Amino acid sequence: MLYSLLKLPARFAMKIYCRRLKINHPELLQSEGPLLIAANHPNSFLDAIIVATLFRRPVYSLVRGDVYRNPFYARILNALLMLPVYRMSEGQENLGLNYGTFERCRDIFLKNGIVLIFSEGRSINEWKMRPLMKGTARLALSSWEAGIPLRILPLGINYQSFLSFGKNIELNFGKAFGKEILLNGNGYGQSIQLFNNHLKEVLTKLVISFSTADHEHIVNHFKIQVPFSKRILLFPFYILGAFLHAPLFLPVKLLCLKKALHNDHYDSVMTGLLFFGYPIYLILAGLVLYALFSSIILALLPLTFPFLAWSHVQLKNQFSWKQ
Repeated sequence: MLYSLLKLPARFAMKIYCRRLKINHPELLQSEGPLLIAANHPNSFLDAIIVATLFRRPVYSLVRGDVYRNPFYARILNALLMLPVYRMSEGQENLGLNYGTFERCRDIFLKNGIVLIFSEGRSINEWKMRPLMKGTARLALSSWEAGIPLRILPLGINYQSFLSFGKNIELNFGKAFGKEILLNGNGYGQSIQLFNNHLKEVLTKLVISFSTADHEHIVNHFKIQVPFSKRILLFPFYILGAFLHAPLFLPVKLLCLKKALHNDHYDSVMTGLLFFGYPIYLILAGLVLYALFSSIILALLPLTFPFLAWSHVQLKNQFSWKQ
């Protein structure tokens, strides 16, 4: 229920948050299951939110299991169709819980559902592919052994910056594949290796690779040239948008800089806080205007704020290197 309630406003928020969202095969967003989306993981839970928001069908996401230690967070994550996966670093005693998660994934596949897994395991803010963990291969192999006609859809998620609000995002989908890639496999261990070799080969072509210090090439690849006429047209709204959103944006930014800057969660935490805080901010702004001027028309003025926010994102600096 919570997933369905948030999906529509999240799609609207994406229009503001994304200066450009480039998808190489947008028709794949209409995909049916059983499907396992195997993606890289550069930007914490924001990666899952973007993918789940864009796909027509519900998308179940596998997330790091340590978050589930808090019962309150666990209930919210379950309502958002997120399932826990535990790594060795989160305690060897928890690894057995992954069997339950994989069983639930297979149940989802049997109902022609879609699951998103981050094949690198850990999230790091960087522009490159990292070594693949074995979880994706194990889930795929166990599903094929159960007779499920599962397809694997590789996905490269690419951002122009991990600190600038307002994103240029590229989603690069590869060709979906099934168990035909294991025809030459001989035993479970070799099948895992064949699977990971194939997935890595495909993902490496989909993930844009730059050194973190290679600012010039990152800018050349991702930067959007804004037409002069658009700059002139939107400039007054750009200024007004910055001014009217400062009481919300600046405190959230300062909080995230203090709490999440050095753990690769800055972007995700900031986006989440703004997403849930923005409706409250608009309501409070309307109430303040009504209290000051007793005018319904002025109280409705905050309804124009999303357009002002969009205008500001269109013209603001596209990059930040304070990482």
